Amino acid sequence: MEGFKALIVDRTQDGNHRCEVGMLKKEQLPQGELLVKVTYSSLNYKDALAAAPDGNIVTTYPFVPGIDLAGTVVSSEDARFREGDAIVATGYGLGVTHFGGYGEYASIPADWAVPLPDGLTLKEAMICGTAGFTAALSVQALRDNGVVPEGGPVLVTGATGGVGSVATAILAKLGYEVTASTGKPEAKEELLGLGAASVIDRSELAPAAPRALDKQRWAGVVDCVGGKTLAAVLAGVKYGGTVAASGLTGGTDLPATVFPFILRGVRLIGIDSVFVPMPIRRKTWELLASEFRPDKLHELSSEIPLEDVPAALAAMLAGKSRGRVVVKL
Repeated sequence: MEGFKALIVDRTQDGNHRCEVGMLKKEQLPQGELLVKVTYSSLNYKDALAAAPDGNIVTTYPFVPGIDLAGTVVSSEDARFREGDAIVATGYGLGVTHFGGYGEYASIPADWAVPLPDGLTLKEAMICGTAGFTAALSVQALRDNGVVPEGGPVLVTGATGGVGSVATAILAKLGYEVTASTGKPEAKEELLGLGAASVIDRSELAPAAPRALDKQRWAGVVDCVGGKTLAAVLAGVKYGGTVAASGLTGGTDLPATVFPFILRGVRLIGIDSVFVPMPIRRKTWELLASEFRPDKLHELSSEIPLEDVPAALAAMLAGKSRGRVVVKL
């Protein structure tokens, strides 16, 4: 392997920023027990920030983004993996402090790799990716806290995004009545096609005069937005309901009161997909390959080549991305 293609983000000494496909050598890869031939990666909001000049994600240049990858082990210095093993890697420092999945090859620590579970292809693993993994963790959090299909409607905010679209499809498959919230009215039929029972405009979750407590509407919520949206959602959760929160596109502040928690027993569960312990990580991937696997998995995604990634990441930052975008290496 003399050289391979990768998306390289760099900042020159004079402050110029570039994000373009170029060539790397194996010797430029970071240390890791596994050398992986990457087959697919995917687009995530964190990747868009990593590729932006002011994203505050990357601190060392040049860098290869991509917080997801799926591929085949080329060589291994760890007894748990052998040449030819199909693996998935997400989270940890991948694509943040360690070269990520936007290259034809990657070198990663063996502790970051999950064997590809039966029931998923490499491409399907990246249709899920970090977004699907986060969605699955969110759905499992609702179930672990007693949210059942017969308990009433479940809300998904930011439903056209990566996490939201997969969560909508998983919940629908499991028999929940899903209300999908979106700021993209043109996506209504798409969300109904994924299994949502109803679609509401996100403005319904942004009242001019927010209430500390509102009408009890939702048995559970997968919140991908945060901020004022999350505050409004909390006020409308049913007694004993649970909210699984993983997003911050709506802001990091939470202008809520304690009333939903102390008067209705509402639970707010934070969802972290980066440092999830490996036993839970593997179990969640197995759920995505079996019980949680969306019936219309392939309808959740589109596919692009590596060369199209810079433009696609810019579109994501501009709020023009929808669903899951898979990158073919």
